[in-house]
Amino acid sequence: MKLKELVDIVGGGTPSRDNDIYWNGSIPWVTVKDMNREYIDSSIEFITEEGLINSSTNLIKKNSILIPTRMGLGRVAINTVDVAINQDLKALVPKNSDVLDLEYLFYFLKSKSDYLKSQGKGATVKGITLDILRELDVPLLSIEIQKQIVKVLNIVYSLIHKRQSQITALDELTQSLFLEMFGNPINNPKEWEVKKLKDVTDKILSGSTPKGGSKVYIENGITFLRSQNVWKNRLNLDDVVYIDKETHNKMIKSSLKYGDILMTKTGRINTENSSLGRAAIFRGKNDSANINGHVYLIRLQKDIINEFILFILTTDEYKEYIRSVCVGGIDKRQINKEHLEEFPIISPPIELQVQFSKLLTHLEKLKSEMRISLKELEDIFNSILQRAFKGELFQD
Repeated sequence: MKLKELVDIVGGGTPSRDNDIYWNGSIPWVTVKDMNREYIDSSIEFITEEGLINSSTNLIKKNSILIPTRMGLGRVAINTVDVAINQDLKALVPKNSDVLDLEYLFYFLKSKSDYLKSQGKGATVKGITLDILRELDVPLLSIEIQKQIVKVLNIVYSLIHKRQSQITALDELTQSLFLEMFGNPINNPKEWEVKKLKDVTDKILSGSTPKGGSKVYIENGITFLRSQNVWKNRLNLDDVVYIDKETHNKMIKSSLKYGDILMTKTGRINTENSSLGRAAIFRGKNDSANINGHVYLIRLQKDIINEFILFILTTDEYKEYIRSVCVGGIDKRQINKEHLEEFPIISPPIELQVQFSKLLTHLEKLKSEMRISLKELEDIFNSILQRAFKGELFQD
């Protein structure tokens, strides 16, 4: 059946910001910023009864499906409490729970994530029309089979969340160990000697974008790293591109060496995985890769411990420092080279740095193994998800 035959679709709105009486009440007001989890029982902002009555938003009863139509396409969540929503979200309220299971619909919409993203239109912010949602074909199996599918998917989804929690716990442990040993790297409560980043490096520069843009990319060749490849403490090569030797040689100054630190030069700072100031170590062969103009190369002096410096640059405290020195507009910020060179770097005794780096190496190995396991679980989940809604998992 069409989705429009199975659910009521309810929109939302934003109370006037000019009237304080509409805000800071007891009603969760959900936006795309809150759609970073599957079950929503609270929100960043709250509105009052007056705000609900005097705006275009609506009270969405608990156990509805929330889905973005303008920003954050592909996300989906279930509200476990009554909420209001803004205009970028729609609520899908099942008409008959004897015909359509709520979690079945949730997983069906997750299976349509890539499709919904592909339907987005717009120059800067992509959105979909209501008709895209209304006309979705929902495979309507018996309610018993729907519940069986949900049970299987819930098991795998739970394993995924456990693995994610373990990775997060290791991150928190590493951060805790660092703070215990060295303190806040910006406030420097242990009063270590402080140097500037330029004092411990041999080279700091950004890459460049070859003329012709994406047209110069080839199927195989020199790895060409862009900002989307540089994440916190790791390089993501899922969508890496390549350039030929001739192009690489024209940009020889930014040719990478083993152990170089890479940091994103431009990006946003108001997102969950802020794209500005992310940093990772390059561990490939010398001169086997290059970088574009949105990435900095930081080559440390030989007696400096790369892992220790990288960890400093990726602490939460340093993220706030980067926010304070970057320049540019709301949507796109930049770290200037002059600012980067002046970054304060604490310099504890080398023995302590070595001790921490050994602990870090061990914990990073564990995290790497867990990420591989997580990817395997996600692949299993996606395979089951697609089979379920093709009728290949259970049959009526």
